[in-house]
Amino acid sequence: MDNQALLSRQEFLTQMGLLGMAAALVPLTTQAENRKIRIGLIGCGSVSGMYLPHLSKSPVVELISVCDIKQERAKAAADKYKVPHHFPHIDQLLSGPSFDLLVNLTNMQEHGRLNRQAILAGKHVWSEKPMANTYREGRELLDLAIEKKVRIWGAPAVVNSPQFAFMAKAINEGKIGKVAAAHAHYGHLGPTWSAFFYERGGGSLPDLGVYNLATLSGLLGPVKSVVAMTNVLTTERQVDDKGKIKVEAEDNAMVVMQHASGALSHVQCGFNYFDPYGHEGSGQEKPTVSIVGTRGAMHLIGYDWKPFGVDMATIDDEKGKRYATDAGTHVWEQGASVIAEALSTGKEPLIAAEHALHVLEIIEAARESQAKGRRIQLTSTFKWPVVV
Repeated sequence: MDNQALLSRQEFLTQMGLLGMAAALVPLTTQAENRKIRIGLIGCGSVSGMYLPHLSKSPVVELISVCDIKQERAKAAADKYKVPHHFPHIDQLLSGPSFDLLVNLTNMQEHGRLNRQAILAGKHVWSEKPMANTYREGRELLDLAIEKKVRIWGAPAVVNSPQFAFMAKAINEGKIGKVAAAHAHYGHLGPTWSAFFYERGGGSLPDLGVYNLATLSGLLGPVKSVVAMTNVLTTERQVDDKGKIKVEAEDNAMVVMQHASGALSHVQCGFNYFDPYGHEGSGQEKPTVSIVGTRGAMHLIGYDWKPFGVDMATIDDEKGKRYATDAGTHVWEQGASVIAEALSTGKEPLIAAEHALHVLEIIEAARESQAKGRRIQLTSTFKWPVVV
C-alpha cells in the first residue's frame, strides 16, 4: 500500500476535524439562488480603485453602500461608481440599508475588529489579506461566523487562476513526479501612500509574502513546520499620510516550509526589492514560482496574482513547453465577486477560510521562528488538494 495512503492518528483526527468544520459551515444553498448579492464596502483607499470598478460590472453584484473614515473618500467613491449610500463609520454602514456581504478593504490592522463587527451584524465577509491580525483571532472569527450562520473568506484569490489549476493538476497527476522543492518570490520598493504597511501588525509577509504562501501551500499541501529569518532593512520610511516614520514590521523576509508531503519550499519577500514590474505586475515574463520534482519541473511566468503562463519540462519532454497562457477572467481583485457568485449560485468557491487561516499561521510561525531562532511547528490545516 502507498505510504501516503496510511494516515497517522493525528492526521486522521485532523481530517475528521476538517470534515466537522465543513459540516458546521452554513451551506451556500440556503441563499436564494441566482439573485444579486448586495454589497457594503468599507475602505475607499487605493485598493478600492480596483475593486469597485470590477464589482460594478459583475452581473451578480448590487453595490449598496461604501464607507470610509475619511468621508470625502466615501462620497467620491459613491459618486464615481453610482453607489446609493455612503457613510463615515462602520456602525452607520451596518445599521443602514441592508446588504449581504461586507467587503473589507481597510488597513490590515483593522481587519479582525471590523470583520467581527460585520459577523455579529449577520453579514457574510470578504476580507482583504489578512482576515485577522493573529491566527487565534482568525479562528475566533470563523467560530463566530459558524455560530451566527454566516460565512467569512479571506484574500488572496490566487487559487482561482487557470495557471494555478494547471500546476495543481500536473502535480496531482504525477506529471513532475514526487515534488521535492519549490521557490517563490515577490517584492518591490514598498508603498508610500500609507504608514500601516510598516507599523506593528503590517509588514511584507502579510502584504506580499501572503500570495506566495497561499500558492505554495495550495499546490503542495498544508505546512507542518517553518524556519524563517526576518528583519527591518530600511529603518525609516517617508509616507504620504504621516511623513517620516520608524519601521516596526519586517520589510525583509525569508521563509522555509516543510509540507506534510515532505516537500520543502521557500518564499522570499520584502519592501527593498528593485523590480520594475513589482507593484503593477505588467510585463513580468520571468518565473516567480518554481517547482521541481523527480520527473520534471514547472515555472509560473508572471506573479501568482497576475500570471501569464506555466513553463513545464518533464522526462518525456525535456525541452518543455509553455502552457496555460490565457488568464481568462482571472484578476487579483476578483475575490469579492467570486464570493458574491458563490452566494448567488450556491456553488462552493475554491477560496476557503481554513486556507487563509493556515497562511496566517505560517506568517505568525515565521515571526516566531525569527524571535526564537528555531523551527516552529504548525497546528492548522485545510482541505487539500484545492484543485482535484
